[in-house]
Formats: sequence, C-alpha cells, structure tokens
Amino acid sequence: MIGQEEQGEPILSEERNYFRDIFPFDVPPIAKYQKPINKIWITDTTLRDGQQGWKTFSVEESLKIYEILSAMGGKKGVIKTTELFLYTKKDREVVRKIKGLGFEYPKPVGWIRSALKDAEMVVEEKLEESTVLCSISDYHIYSKFNMARSKVLEKYLETVEYLLKKGIIPKCTLEDTTRSDIRNVVVPFVRKLVRLSERYKVPVKIKIADTLGVGLPFREVGLPRSIPVLVETIIQESGIDPENVEFHGHNDLFMVTANHLAAWLSGAALSNCTLFGIGERSGNCPLEAMLLEYSMIKGSGDLNLKEITRAANLFSEMNFYFPEHYPLVGSNAFRTKAGIHIDALLKNPEVYLPFDPIRVLGIWPKVTIDQYSGRASVVYWIRAYLNLDNDDDLKRDPRVAEIHQAILKAYDEGRQTPFTDAEMLELMRKYFPEHVNANNSTRAMIQ
Repeated sequence: MIGQEEQGEPILSEERNYFRDIFPFDVPPIAKYQKPINKIWITDTTLRDGQQGWKTFSVEESLKIYEILSAMGGKKGVIKTTELFLYTKKDREVVRKIKGLGFEYPKPVGWIRSALKDAEMVVEEKLEESTVLCSISDYHIYSKFNMARSKVLEKYLETVEYLLKKGIIPKCTLEDTTRSDIRNVVVPFVRKLVRLSERYKVPVKIKIADTLGVGLPFREVGLPRSIPVLVETIIQESGIDPENVEFHGHNDLFMVTANHLAAWLSGAALSNCTLFGIGERSGNCPLEAMLLEYSMIKGSGDLNLKEITRAANLFSEMNFYFPEHYPLVGSNAFRTKAGIHIDALLKNPEVYLPFDPIRVLGIWPKVTIDQYSGRASVVYWIRAYLNLDNDDDLKRDPRVAEIHQAILKAYDEGRQTPFTDAEMLELMRKYFPEHVNANNSTRAMIQ
C-alpha cells in the first residue's frame, strides 16, 4: 500500500499544538498583526454621550463611574480622557469634583458647541482641553445651518482659534464624517486646523465621528464609508499627527467595535467609547470591548480588567439592564448548558473558554441545569459555585446521582424552566450540607 507521503498528501502529525503564544489562557488571547501597532489609547465619553443617550447621572454616580474608569485604565492612562458637559450647575459641579480627586487619568475634558459663549465656559472651568462640535457633512451644513460650507467652517475656526489663544487644546468633532465630502471639505478644514495649531504652538485634535454608524471596516467600499481609507486619507492629506486623531463610532448597523479596531489599525490613536456602549440610538462602542482589544494588542499589564465587573455591578445598581448574552458581563457570558460541553470543561476548562474569566475578570464560569444536564453538569455546578477541587470524589459520591434524579423528577412532573442557581443551592443544602456551611463565602456568587 502506498503511504500518504508517497501520494503527495500532507502527513498527519500527532504533536500537540495549543498555540500558547496566541492563547495563553491566563490572559486574553494575543493578537499578532503583520505590521506593528503604534501608540493607542482609549478615551471615554460615558459621562457625556453615554449619559445623553441613557439617563441623567447624579453627581455621586458620575464620580463613581469616573473612579472606576481611573482604576480600569491604570496609572499609565490607557483611558486617557473623559468627556464632560459644562451646561448645567450639576455638570460644572461634576467637573470640579473630578478635578478635586487629583487623579492623573483620565483627564477631564469639556464638550461644547462651536460658539464663543460655550468656549468661555471651558476657560472658566480651567480645563486643558475641550471637544468642539463641528458638524461636517452637507446634511448638517445645509439642512441644519442653511449656510454655505465656507461660512460654517469659518464659524468653527473662530471658536477653535479662541481656545488656542487661551492655551486650550481643541478637539474638533467632525460630526457625520462618514457621510461627508472628504477631499473637498474635511481635508481642507483639517489642514486649516493644523496651520492654526502651528501658529499658536498648541495641539489641535480631531474626532472622526461615524455619527449614524454607517461606516464599514473594509477598504473595498471606499470613501466616505471605509474607516481605514477615511482615517488614512485624512492623516496623509492633512498632515495631522495620528496621535491627535480620534475615532467615535455608533452601533446602528452592528459594526461599531470592528470600525473602532479598524480605526486603530489605520492610524487613529484614540478610540472614543462609553461603558457598555450606552449612547444615542443604538449606542456607542463599548469601552470594555476596546479594553479587551487593547489587552490583546499591547498586553493587559497596564490595565485592571476586573474593574469591568465592578462597573457592571454599578450599572446594575443604577437599573441598567444587561441582556443575558451581553459579552463579558451578561449572565450567559461564561455559562454553559450543553452536557457534552460541560463534560469537556470538567476535563479542561480551556476547551470552551477563550480565557480564564476568574483570573481576568473575577467572574466564575457557570452552567445551566435542566432536564438534559447529566451528572457531569451537577459536578461542574458544585465545583464552580462551591469551589471544590476534588472532582474525582464528587463524581463517585452517590449524592450527585440523587441530585440528578431530583432534577429529572421535576421535569417528569411538568417543569419547563432551567433550575436557578438559588434552587441548585437549596439542593446542595439538602444533600451536601457540610459543603454549604463550609463555603458561606461563596454565597455572593449566587445571583
């Protein structure tokens, strides 16, 4: 018989390959790109666009969110700035109290319309930087302002120059960039900004805003919808420093995280996000998603990803609803139901987990128990919720079979819903009282 090698077929190797350089498990997977990714940061607008799209935050809630953002981004300031309204008494109180905390990062920056009276508020609050709204598409220029392009841009430049004279860094939000005339409006405007920056020797930043979420992360679609082509064109043809280019996307067409990643990879150093994607209409890019992307590109040593869980708990207390299947913090994010999956998890958690959620997020993986769950599911539930390591003893313990039979009996009698964690705990109290009493510290994990 002719062997596979003689037939020219590839030879099957039995050498194991877990790709440890890509999937280390104790941290999120590593993303290896063909070209190096330069300096990248995250910027926050939870207290501005997020609040605007969800509900008004109290001063106390705003400060709690800010403190979590500071801890989340670490001392090196991966989360570089946080954007804040200045219009109400409460807004200004939040700004002053954030400044009073003395945290280096994220730096508080203002958000204003392009108007001199708004710019004066930035000066009054002694902020180093402020976003300036500069609607840039013809939809806005002609329908909202009913003015010629040149007149509208002159108005923007007047506000920008006022801030530069005061030594304040303006960040121009190019609203609706992905429906704009890039080469005839956007690039010439950014060139003027760069010249003003050079004249006053104060940096000018721009925010490329995919306001309606119509951007796409593919080069093939071209301008103005292609985020890679859009970012590269603006940087190359205007001369602005990539470190001063920010991308701000919306999720109307489900592409927001992909677009933000494409912007990073194309040279825009700043990714403007909100916690859990709260914001106008379908929301913004989830900040936690870009933290995860950052950790896969640069490593997680400068971050505290467990703060994502603390942020989720805070938002839940504020009556924010997380869908079950929301990534990372939804109740199903690390929950397994299929018996064959659970059996594999017992043998090696890496089989069905992309990383260790306990070490990375402080979240225990869970299982759902129903009529299709086998004994392995019961064993895994006990291990996950009561932190018992001796799986072999559990598998042999006849009480596991008794719990399994009690579950099956409930479905024989007409039950249709899965067992809740609280109901499983009650079964544990009945059949394994010594473990429940010895593991009172784990009760907090039962939601």
